Amino acid sequence: MSDIKVGLIGYGNIGAGVVKLLQQNADVIRSKVGASIVLKRIADLDITSDRGVTVDPACLTTDVNAIFDDPEISVVIELMGGYEPAKTFVLKAIEKGKHIVTANKALLALHGDEIFAAAARKGVEVQFEASVGGGIPVLTSIKGNLAANRIGSVFGIMNGTCNYILTRMTQEGADFADMLAAAQKLGYAEPNPTFDIEGVDTAHKLAILVSLCFGTRIDFNSIYTEGISRISALDVKFASEFGYRIKLLAIGKLNNGQVEARVHPTMIPLHNPLAEVNGVFNAIRLHGDFVGPVMFYGRGAGQNPTASAIVGDLIGLSRSMMAGAGRRMAPLGFMDDQVATLPLKPMAEIVSKYMLRFSALDQPGVLSAISGALGRHGISIESMVQTSHQADDTAPVPIVIMTHEAREGAVQAALAEIDRFDVISQQTGFIRIEDNLE
Repeated sequence: MSDIKVGLIGYGNIGAGVVKLLQQNADVIRSKVGASIVLKRIADLDITSDRGVTVDPACLTTDVNAIFDDPEISVVIELMGGYEPAKTFVLKAIEKGKHIVTANKALLALHGDEIFAAAARKGVEVQFEASVGGGIPVLTSIKGNLAANRIGSVFGIMNGTCNYILTRMTQEGADFADMLAAAQKLGYAEPNPTFDIEGVDTAHKLAILVSLCFGTRIDFNSIYTEGISRISALDVKFASEFGYRIKLLAIGKLNNGQVEARVHPTMIPLHNPLAEVNGVFNAIRLHGDFVGPVMFYGRGAGQNPTASAIVGDLIGLSRSMMAGAGRRMAPLGFMDDQVATLPLKPMAEIVSKYMLRFSALDQPGVLSAISGALGRHGISIESMVQTSHQADDTAPVPIVIMTHEAREGAVQAALAEIDRFDVISQQTGFIRIEDNLE
């Protein structure tokens, strides 16, 4: 085989990065594969806009069938994003016997089972390193060098927009709304940032990670997902006083055959390496029974890092084809018949420590009422901070309580009771705490 011919669907920013990398490092790639990777066709609705790279106009098309129907194209790169028509195109390429490389986390989180089953029937591979962590080679490592381990937990800071906003809030004592506006101005946040700031993007990635780490199918809609829009400058300040930093954390755990999968703002101890992941950077930390804790760190998005992961997948597929190998590895790293559907632990049953921030009138008996309600629900207090007495006793003051470990359902019930007290001026804020990220 003299070269590997590839088709690309979706010629946006990431697609242009793939073209640039294949052109700029063509000699490096050939020296590692033993063949050239040739981008034969690029399909997009817009084939006239300048992408900053030069390609032969003859390879550009608005007809995606030109890729599906070309028998010389053995690999299709899908970079459209979203659910449809990406799903239809991927399944059609698989039906035509073509391998798939994609960065589409949303597609795989919701429709991965269907896509992987179709690939198994046709004996082709689906590679998706770029779907989690951009250029960070975490998925390949889980399926490869870490494959001998039983992985018990995985934690991830996997959204650069959220991490940038929380970093600025921590460093400057700023409010969420101001830092979101700053992120949008710098291009780190979309004009409509909902998927990012409400945790949906991170949950897509967690669904993929949990499947690979634990060998389980997971219903994306069952993943508890909470974003950072309710985090205040006060929350950040008090977290720091207690020795923590707030991050939007993806959490996956496997205990006694039951899976935890949740995304929410989390207080991480300052001494943990994840607390030092700042700006737009991402990090994934997992724990294997033999390897112990392992942490991956790098740029989780952007044209060049994502292109690096995509072309890395291309190189892996090309090596297999050059060696005459067929479907070398199942998508999740587990044999297809070994992928289970493990039960998901209900959010009400998870156990955590909590920071509770009450806004209460500065009146006698308030602390007694709050602590009494917590006690009735089996929640014990570890420590507390109360601001100084106000001259105006009609003005609410913050009371911050750190709890010992408690069950989520009990905490929610206690807060619902407390928030009905006349002395509580607004809904109580709470943040979960992860002290042991192993």
